[in-house]
Amino acid sequence: MNEINDVKEIKAPKDIKGDKEDYDPRKKREIIKTVLIIFLAVLLVLTFFSNTIMNKSLAEITTERTTSGKLTERIRGSGLVESNQSYGVTVDGNKVIDTIMVKTGKEVKKGDVLFTIGTGESEELTAAEDALAALELEYNKALLTPPADYTAENQAIKNAREDLAAAVAKRDNAAANQGSVDEAKENNRYNKSQLNYYTKLQTKLTAVIAAVDTDEYITAPAEYTGQLLELKNALATAEEEYNAAKQIYTALLTGNAPSDDESNSGMPAPASSASPEEINAAKADMDSKEEAYETAKAAYDDTKYALRADWANQLADAESNVDYYTALIEEYESGNGSGEMTVDELNEDVKTKQRTLEDLITQLAKTQKENGNQDKINDLDIEAKKKDIEKAKKKVKELKKENETTEIKSKYSGIVSAINAKAGDETVPDMEIMTIDIAEEGYTVQITVDAEKTKKIKTGVAAEIVNNWSGNIEAVLTDIKNDTTPNSKKRILVFSVTGDIESGEYLDLSIPCGSGNYDAIVPKSAVYSDSEGTFVLTVASKSSPLGNRYFAKRVPVEVTVSDELSSAVSGEISNGDYVIIAASKPVSPGDQVRMKDE
Repeated sequence: MNEINDVKEIKAPKDIKGDKEDYDPRKKREIIKTVLIIFLAVLLVLTFFSNTIMNKSLAEITTERTTSGKLTERIRGSGLVESNQSYGVTVDGNKVIDTIMVKTGKEVKKGDVLFTIGTGESEELTAAEDALAALELEYNKALLTPPADYTAENQAIKNAREDLAAAVAKRDNAAANQGSVDEAKENNRYNKSQLNYYTKLQTKLTAVIAAVDTDEYITAPAEYTGQLLELKNALATAEEEYNAAKQIYTALLTGNAPSDDESNSGMPAPASSASPEEINAAKADMDSKEEAYETAKAAYDDTKYALRADWANQLADAESNVDYYTALIEEYESGNGSGEMTVDELNEDVKTKQRTLEDLITQLAKTQKENGNQDKINDLDIEAKKKDIEKAKKKVKELKKENETTEIKSKYSGIVSAINAKAGDETVPDMEIMTIDIAEEGYTVQITVDAEKTKKIKTGVAAEIVNNWSGNIEAVLTDIKNDTTPNSKKRILVFSVTGDIESGEYLDLSIPCGSGNYDAIVPKSAVYSDSEGTFVLTVASKSSPLGNRYFAKRVPVEVTVSDELSSAVSGEISNGDYVIIAASKPVSPGDQVRMKDE
C-alpha cells in the first residue's frame, strides 16, 4: 500500500504545458491587423512626401532673369609695369659682395650706399695659390726621381753576346756542310718550279671544268675548248635547221602561213593548201634534220663528258702534285732555312752582330756619363725650385692681407627694382648687380589685344585698374602699335602709369569701348562654351499631378559684347527668361532641376 501511494499522478497532455498560455486565434488576427495599418500609414506618408524626397535628390540651381538695357563693352588685359628709364649698378673687376644695404622697392637718393665689396678670393690670389701648388708639386716630383737604372741596357748586351755566339756557331757549321747545303738549295728551286707549273695547271683545269658544267666557254682556256666549241656550234646549226624544217612541216600540215620570224628565215612560204606530196617531202626533210640534230647533240654530249672526266683526272693529279711540292718546300724552309745563306753571308751576319754588341757597350758608357751630368743638373733645379716656392709663398701672403672694403653708391635717385646678387657672391665685369628705376621718368604698361577691338578706342582714354588696391594709380592710353610677331592679328596698347607703383608689378586693366542698349543681357557666369558653340541653360517648366517640374534647356547664343559682370547675347532668348548661373552639382541639358527658393 505504501508503494502505491508513492506513485506520482499522471497528468493529461494539455496540462503538460505547465505555465504556458493557451493558444488564442484572435490574438494572431490583432497582430496582422496592426502590421497592415503600419504599412498603409508608411505608404501614405511616402505618397504625400514623394515630391519632397525627389526634389532633395535633384540639383539645386540658382537663376537670374534675362534683362535688357545699357551695357558698356570693355577690353580686359594685364601687363608688367616697366620703368621708362633705369640704370644697372656694376663694379669693375672681380670682387666679393660683403653687405647689401637696400632691398627691392626701397627708394634711394643720389649718393646713398647701396652695398659694399671687398677683394675676397680674387682671381689674382687664386692664380698665385695655384702657382704655389704647382711649384710644390714639381719640387716633390723632383725629390722622388729614382736613380738611373741600366738593367735593360745590360740585358741587351747579354742578348747581343748570345746572338753573336750563335751566329759564329752557325757559320762554322755551314762551312763544314757547304756541299749538302748547295744540293738542298737546288732541290728547293726545282720544287718551286714544279709547284708553279702544277698550280697554273690546276687553275686552268678548274676554269675549263666550270665552263663545261655551265656550257659557257668564254673564260675557259682556248687550248682545251677548241673541239667542244666546234661541236657546240655544229649542234646549234643542226638545231636551227631542224626547228626551221619542223615549222615548215607544221605550217603545211595545218594550212597556216608561218610567222614573220619564219618567213624571214629564208624558207619558202607554203601555199594555203598543200598537196600530200609536199607534206610528205616536208616531213622527210624534218625527220632527216632531226636525226642530224640528235647525232650532233650525241657527239657534243659524249665528247664533253669524256673530256670532262679526263680533265677531272688531270685536276686531281695536279692538286696532288701541288700538295706534294708545297709540303717539300715548307719542310725545307722550316727545317733548313739557315741553309739558304752561304758561308760568306753567315760571315757577314757574324760581323753585323759583333758591331751591334760593340754599339750597345759604347752606348751604355755614354748614357752613364750623361746621367751623371744630369744628376748634377737636377740638383741645381731642385735648389732653384726651393727658392721659387719661397717667393710664391711670400706673394700669396701679401695678397691675403689685401682685403679692402669699398662702398658702392647710387648715381641717381630712384627706386630699387631688382637685386641680382647676394652677400658672398663674386662679381664679374659688366655684371648688373642691382637695377634702379629713375622714378621721375615714369612707368609704362603694355597689353596685347585683338586688332578688331582697338577700332573702338582712342589714345587718351583712361583705363580702370582692377587691382588698384592703393587707390592712387592711374593709367592713360598713350599709343596703339602693331604687334611685330609674324602672322599676328593683334595690336599692342601702351599705357602711361603714374602713382604708387613699382616696376615688376602686374596691373589688370579694363578699358571702356563705348555703351549700347541690348535686348538680352545675362550674367557672364551663365554663358558656357563647348565644341558645339556658345550657349546658356534656361529653365523650362512642365505641369504634373504633384506640381511643376523644372528642366534645364540648352539655348544657343552669340555673345555680342561683355563687361566684367554681364554679357549681351543674341539667339532664341528673351527678356525675362530664367538662366542658370549656379548649381549644387553638374547640370546637363534635359536634366530635371530644383529651384533654390523651393
